[in-house]
Amino acid sequence: MDHTVDIISDPDPWLNTTTANSTSSYRPTMSPVMDKTINIIMIIVLFVTMVSLGCTMEVSKIKHHMRKPKGVAIAVVAQYGIMPLTAFCLAKLFKLAEIAAVVVLICGCCPGGALSNILALALQGDMNLSIVMTSCSTLLALGMMPLLLYLYCQGFSDLQNAVPYVEIMISLVMILVPCGIGIIINTYRPQYSRIITKVGLIIMMIFIVVIVTLTNIGIGRVMLTVLSPPLLAIAALMPLIGYSFGYVLSAIFRLNQAERRTVSVETGCQNIQLCITILKIAFPQEVIGPLFLFPMIYASFQGTEALVLIVLFRCYQRFMKKEKETYQPAVTEEELKETTEGTV
Repeated sequence: MDHTVDIISDPDPWLNTTTANSTSSYRPTMSPVMDKTINIIMIIVLFVTMVSLGCTMEVSKIKHHMRKPKGVAIAVVAQYGIMPLTAFCLAKLFKLAEIAAVVVLICGCCPGGALSNILALALQGDMNLSIVMTSCSTLLALGMMPLLLYLYCQGFSDLQNAVPYVEIMISLVMILVPCGIGIIINTYRPQYSRIITKVGLIIMMIFIVVIVTLTNIGIGRVMLTVLSPPLLAIAALMPLIGYSFGYVLSAIFRLNQAERRTVSVETGCQNIQLCITILKIAFPQEVIGPLFLFPMIYASFQGTEALVLIVLFRCYQRFMKKEKETYQPAVTEEELKETTEGTV
């Protein structure tokens, strides 16, 4: 019996729990040429992004934080403890179908991305810690991502065989190569690092627009699947929970304020480019459908919520500055006499 889902008869096959019991696939509407083009573009984007990320990594700073690993250890626990658990709980709470649950879990298990470094800078965080956290979570992803996916998939009856571990491992190995190239450039040709980072960010933004446009042309009629209320709610809640619990966890272990803000944004920010590439490359088109675009929805909420935090932080800084200027201690007569005597 053919259990392939027909998009026309069921517009939401990836979210319908009844459909998930049979199979979470659909008849591909995107042409093979278009699909292959998007895959190639994604690989290029990921390569450029990881080279740019590598250009921000300094071996000396990594060694320094490795000698005093308290902040890094807390950050790693937050990254690979809070986010995967949050993804698992939300997938259970919203009763997602098989493939949608896998997508959310993969997004939750991804390492931190380069955006977190920019946000840490905007929040006046510890930039050295931010870069080391991103570096460590990226390197640890090779082992942690498959392990966490395997463990959390045990909590779903139909997910044990739904995750393509081999393809995910290959994708993770692929990110270490460009990241290593970036580190080498930053070590031996540091004058090019800033240029490469800026150019990489511009290329990434352009190609993301291209990917969304091509996807909309190829499977535009099923794009609303990614904008369904359950996935929108999960995309909004995940970064918010990550930011909040990252800050709380670092406060419990008495990190300073700059380190707390850094751990907060590093926890809530995921490597979106890596997540999209894994979903698009590791899963066949007839299985993943338009759900490989879920990380972009996550990224929009991730960035918006971070922007709100930055605005609130800046407002708080201005308020505290004005308060200090307004309530300066009055100068006593004795202090005034001392200053006048000193000037005479």
